[in-house]
Amino acid sequence: MPADQPPTVPSLDEIYGKFDLSQVPAFAGGFINFGYWADAPDDRPVSEADRIGTEKELYRLVLRAFERTEGRDAVEVGCGLGLGSALALCEYGFGSVVGLDIHPEQVRRARERNAAVRDAHPGQLDYRRGAAERLPLPDASVDCLFSVEAAQHFPDIPGFAREAARVLRAGGRLVLTTFFATGQEAARALPGLLPTYADGLDLAHVADDVTAALAEAGLSELRIRTIGESVWAAYDRYLGQVPELRDLWPRRFLTAYEKGLLDYYVITADRPQTG
Repeated sequence: MPADQPPTVPSLDEIYGKFDLSQVPAFAGGFINFGYWADAPDDRPVSEADRIGTEKELYRLVLRAFERTEGRDAVEVGCGLGLGSALALCEYGFGSVVGLDIHPEQVRRARERNAAVRDAHPGQLDYRRGAAERLPLPDASVDCLFSVEAAQHFPDIPGFAREAARVLRAGGRLVLTTFFATGQEAARALPGLLPTYADGLDLAHVADDVTAALAEAGLSELRIRTIGESVWAAYDRYLGQVPELRDLWPRRFLTAYEKGLLDYYVITADRPQTG
């Protein structure tokens, strides 16, 4: 392979199917996200416990965006191992949480990893197989829909937006966070820098296109903000301090961020009240 060619990464089915991404040190702990590092230590090396804490904080950042959670019904789209869905139930008092993932192996693992929480909260935590553009839920069945570092994989963002609008009750809210391209030119440039885009693991969705799709689907009160300053540099510092992580492809995300090609976003949108 030429020196200027980015390394290859496993396919989407491999990395979330037979291969358990949570076993990779870069994604320690099972939450499988880059983390929210605003309160992470910057005066000492980052421990694995610190790293896992940043992954939990990314979930909490999303869950705090719901004005009310107590007793409400929620769904996580792209739940992975389901630890974030369990955190949502245990810390935020939802009446029920359903975690959806397209990969059957992830659904199986989620049920196994969170068996104790499910036993402690009978009937309140469920994991099901489902695609973002075909949510296996009835119309107007949830109050809160969230997705954490998964939408960059969704092949059909308008389809996801329509499904989100369909399953949300009147007055319900969607909150998602992940990384998106900053514009069309950036989207075209990303595969040349990041192997996850070149190999199709991540899709170069443009942030403004995502919000436009949500609006087109009938959601309102759209809000979008960037949190890249609390993600990329600190995460890269963590990778750099661990010998086996120093040369991994995730370090190219900081380069992409510094070049203005991508950023990390939090997007919220509401299902309008009716009647």
